[in-house]
Amino acid sequence: MTRVDFYVLSQGSDQQRSVFACRLAEKALRLGHAIYVHTRSAAATARLDEMMWTYRDGSFLPHMPNADAASTDPAGRTPVLLGHDEAPADHTDLLINLGAEVPLFFSRFERVAEIVSGENEDRALARDRFRFYRDRGYSLNTHRL
Repeated sequence: MTRVDFYVLSQGSDQQRSVFACRLAEKALRLGHAIYVHTRSAAATARLDEMMWTYRDGSFLPHMPNADAASTDPAGRTPVLLGHDEAPADHTDLLINLGAEVPLFFSRFERVAEIVSGENEDRALARDRFRFYRDRGYSLNTHRL
């Protein structure tokens, strides 16, 4: 069964959620995992794509938008995919959810990371996602940062 972890940031905004998603993806990449980062929209995917190049000096996360993966990386060698609409074809280790809702395909993943900012609206949406997982019997872990 999919493991679900909520990472609750003590403060911050969407920007801090994205930075934390980059750090989490970097750590998972070092452990050899294939990662899919789910965003709210095409614009959010584009912002995260840019951030993965610049979020930290000296950092580089090999990534690409999921929409480009089939045509530019048919062998699936890029370890981090970004998207907002459809599930990746073969990245099923870690789903980092930056979306407002639980993606329909979440159960394909071994692990789901939900990142929650300090904003009231984001926390309310996260509580809905928490209830969704809990009501379906998923084991939940909460990490307050």
